[in-house]
Amino acid sequence: MYDQQIQEDLFYIMLYAAVAMMSLMASCYLLLRRANAIAPDVTSSVRLRRWTAALFVSMTLSHIWYMPILFFTSGEDIMLSYLVGAMLDYMTLVPLVIVVLLTMLQDRRRPLWPVSLIVTPPIVGLAIGAASRSITRLPLLYTYQLLLGIGLIIYMVRATRQYGRWLRDNYADLEHKEVWQSFVVLAIIMLVFGIYMFGIKGMTYHYAVQVNDIVLICYLLWRVEALSDLTLHTVSEEDTPLSSSEGVTIAVEVPSGAECGASSLTERKVSGAIGSLLNRYCEIPQLYLQNDLTLLQLAKAIGTNRLYLSQYFSSRGMNYNAYINDLRINHFINLYREAVATQEAVTAQELAQQSGYRSYRTFGDAFKRKMGLSVTAWVKSAQHEGQGKS
Repeated sequence: MYDQQIQEDLFYIMLYAAVAMMSLMASCYLLLRRANAIAPDVTSSVRLRRWTAALFVSMTLSHIWYMPILFFTSGEDIMLSYLVGAMLDYMTLVPLVIVVLLTMLQDRRRPLWPVSLIVTPPIVGLAIGAASRSITRLPLLYTYQLLLGIGLIIYMVRATRQYGRWLRDNYADLEHKEVWQSFVVLAIIMLVFGIYMFGIKGMTYHYAVQVNDIVLICYLLWRVEALSDLTLHTVSEEDTPLSSSEGVTIAVEVPSGAECGASSLTERKVSGAIGSLLNRYCEIPQLYLQNDLTLLQLAKAIGTNRLYLSQYFSSRGMNYNAYINDLRINHFINLYREAVATQEAVTAQELAQQSGYRSYRTFGDAFKRKMGLSVTAWVKSAQHEGQGKS
């Protein structure tokens, strides 16, 4: 009865075909277009574009291999079509979703072969069910799918937190780099798919699934084009000198057989040298005002390596992002007070841009973390303080 409703609903069939065509067009767009149309100022990851394009192709194919349901009248044939379709989804759509999620995390290249292993049990189970035309194993498959989803969520939460720490340890500007919001949205979207696979019936819900597909396609297109390719930094920056400093190399010899005390003294010398170099080549010439200044660039500018510099910030209980933001916010405060003293008409947005921020929202978040007040509240407080002194 329910499958007959699908076959008789012409509008649903048209929507179903339109979504399949939309995913195919999205795949062609990602593969064939070189420049970004959604975020022209962002250089997106070619690797992520290709995997997402493959995901869109799998979405198109998924629509195709469920199409026999629109024409079969036998309940047994319809059941077989569902089993085969689900098996093919586990061979293509499900692993590609996981791969795309992993590819968004650019702190390191994660191995993808485990994805094949975790989808093998449901593929085997569905293949056996299709061969025997039996659905007796479906409860087991549903349980496995539930455990797989829970395990994936736990892993992605941990991996995303690690990725966030890596970003703050290496990048001053996080615009077009963070991904945790994307995983929240994608988790909600994939939850709808999960509920659908558990066999919920009803034409309203099937319409909702097609709308969900449209949202997913649009969202992934935006995410792919708005997420910077961070691998470009690690390649290009090696040969990109900064004009603000000639750089000074830190060289500290440790005598052979030195004791722990000597090693500790050496660490203090290196730490002191780095602090002095940061003051000379970053703080005084205001190198921190450069947009997208990375830890690697700063290390090259002061003549040390990324490891020493990262350890220097860790020893002071901060990360690179916090160090640069502190300098920029202090710069903003000085600019604002100078503007008030000279009665110059400026806005907080203008001063934030002059302080090295491309995004006022990013500046506002960093300012509130450091000062404990929003920019607006601090400005009012500073104005009140200035009026009191006058």
